[in-house]
Amino acid sequence: MSRRNLFLVGIDVDSLGGSQRVLHTLAQGFAERGHRVELIGIRPSPEPHTYLARPAYRHATLYRSLPPPPWEARSLRERLDPVRLCAARAERRERDRARARLARRFAAVPHGLVLMGSPWAADWLEPVARPHLKGIGQYHESFLQACNSENLRLILRHYPALEKSVFLSEADAAEFRRQRLPNAAVLPNPLPFTPGPPAALEARRVGAVGRLDPVKRLDRLIDAFATAGLSDWELHFFGDGPLEGELRAQAVRLGIAERVRFRGTVRDVAAAYRELSVLALTSEREGRPMALVEASAVGVPCVSFDLSGGVRELVAHGETGVLVPPGDVCRFAAALERLMTDGALRRRYGAAARERVAPLALPEVLDRWEELFEEIER
Repeated sequence: MSRRNLFLVGIDVDSLGGSQRVLHTLAQGFAERGHRVELIGIRPSPEPHTYLARPAYRHATLYRSLPPPPWEARSLRERLDPVRLCAARAERRERDRARARLARRFAAVPHGLVLMGSPWAADWLEPVARPHLKGIGQYHESFLQACNSENLRLILRHYPALEKSVFLSEADAAEFRRQRLPNAAVLPNPLPFTPGPPAALEARRVGAVGRLDPVKRLDRLIDAFATAGLSDWELHFFGDGPLEGELRAQAVRLGIAERVRFRGTVRDVAAAYRELSVLALTSEREGRPMALVEASAVGVPCVSFDLSGGVRELVAHGETGVLVPPGDVCRFAAALERLMTDGALRRRYGAAARERVAPLALPEVLDRWEELFEEIER
């Protein structure tokens, strides 16, 4: 295996989030295989999270401090203000210096690959010279999410010029190919930990793992849990975020506050999943959510809204878990109640889920990346 120069570039690589965890996991995996790896954040995180105490890769951030909101998004009055005009010139100088620093870093290696962690990273990188480096664009969400945001425009603008565009599921890659993106390939995100022993599935706990953000629609989960009505079960939230106060108040209103636990950020994610007997996912939208991968890896069955092809690839309805029509809280509550009351079904689904996601172990996913690199280099 040849030793490669690999640059992984994202807008913000240090906040607590699924795409950030994937970049750190890949960077560590590539470095441990002997590649020269640099993980580069364009701007610093407002709340940095330490993913690895001793990373085997280089890690840098281009901006010295958080940049202000985009100049183009401000009002005409703000843009005409002399003080703000001076600030805008300073912003442009800082951006140009950051791009120049990255261009010098690229120029310091004779060959290699640049993995762009998002369409926004590809957009920022466009003016940075890298004629000797091959480009790969990643997208961590679904085609539907791209259609409902600026991401589709940015993907179709920047990704056709790259050697490969990488998506998380075959269903999403097929949709992008229909948008005249012939270089679309599929590479799932790897499991970020070694699963270890499976969950016992005896604790009377339903759980959700991730940020307490609006897009996760955890209010629906609290409603569904309350509707299921099993007074000897608890609902555990692993993660923090801006909605904790609202969710606590909702649990009080529904009379279940004593059975809803807010556990905060956890360091040992695998251990957190093993505390659960059912994982629940009630998001507004998802591409290929890592929570479903991680829970399945330790044998925890999942109940999820049927949000994307990526979700369907991870949860086989009636075999490894339950998929519910998006937004149908009543049916979600019924699916929860069935798993909460049937231990044999939980164990059967959990064992099948563990087997289903076994190919997402880091070594197997890294092998697929190596094959992609070889294809690009041929």
